[in-house]
Amino acid sequence: MRYICNKLELCEAISNVSRAVSPKSTIAALEGIKVSVRPGEIELTAYNLEMGIRTTVKADTQDQGEFVVSPKLFSELTRRMSGDQITFTVDDNLVITLTCDNTDCSFSAMSAEEYPDLPVVDSQRSFTVKQNILRSMINQTSYAASTNESKPVLTGELFDIEEGKFNLVAIDGFRLAIRSELTECSESYHFVVPKKALQEVSTLIKEDASKDCTICTNDRHIIFEINNVFVISRLLEGAFHNYKLSIPTSYKTEVIVSKKDLSNSLERCSLIIDEKNKSPIRCEIGGGLVKINCKTGIGRVNDTIPADTTGEAVTIGFNNRLMLDALRVAEGDKVKIRLNGAMKVIELLPLDGESYIFLVMPIQLKN
Repeated sequence: MRYICNKLELCEAISNVSRAVSPKSTIAALEGIKVSVRPGEIELTAYNLEMGIRTTVKADTQDQGEFVVSPKLFSELTRRMSGDQITFTVDDNLVITLTCDNTDCSFSAMSAEEYPDLPVVDSQRSFTVKQNILRSMINQTSYAASTNESKPVLTGELFDIEEGKFNLVAIDGFRLAIRSELTECSESYHFVVPKKALQEVSTLIKEDASKDCTICTNDRHIIFEINNVFVISRLLEGAFHNYKLSIPTSYKTEVIVSKKDLSNSLERCSLIIDEKNKSPIRCEIGGGLVKINCKTGIGRVNDTIPADTTGEAVTIGFNNRLMLDALRVAEGDKVKIRLNGAMKVIELLPLDGESYIFLVMPIQLKN
């Protein structure tokens, strides 16, 4: 076999699919990238049995065949060739020779016979979302997905699409994140995607990407199509938490505060909290002020932040890291915080609308 590819296009494709290569597998072929050569293009595939990534690159070839290559060798040798076009020659013993300008190098490939096929997903159940919007939705919710494998379904995120509204939801028992967008999809879809797959999807989307991402799903798998890169993932089974029951329907106290000021205060508190010196944040709200207090064996922090406060005065405790995680992904210069007393969930919202809702469980203070 012989084919010629553009170096930059091939390097990008290798980088994209390498994210799904299995670092260690009982099937040796899964530790590599499968290269499928066919007239006019080559297809690159990586698969770890839970997630796969596939893409194609234009190639000057009329040959056909497939083989498996080491991701590291394939990437590094391709990247370090000097010219713009690289010629690949594969002999009968699966030795690959790369030629570019006055340089040639070679390495061994292996047979693709044991490489399993990627799952097939019927495209009839599909919808689209703008790539930049999907990226924003993932980045604003994935922090709240559980890392506890005792309930695997909560290590993913719920896609809840109904009546023209798309909610992406993550929960771990101590916090909940919801990101909402309107959608033209008229169907109802409810499924849970592993956090790892969604993070790879987010990474593949460029910040200024405005094209559509096509999402196809069946009862077991999902495919994201992003600029000719296909991410295939299994879905998580089990009953996801009925998150709508956790959203407060009213509030007794509302605070509008500078996100930067509140974050800086909590970052200062982080400096005196560690595994041996744990302490909840004591937060007093009322009279146009938010007072932050934290004291551990390392030291103490007292802060007073001006804010717009309405409703009842309240003193509440919370975990510093959980609140900071929510603030870091909140949009805007200011956030709206709503409370219903010292032991009810803390709700973070944007100033206008409810494009996101972040909930944080409070901690009971000792005095």
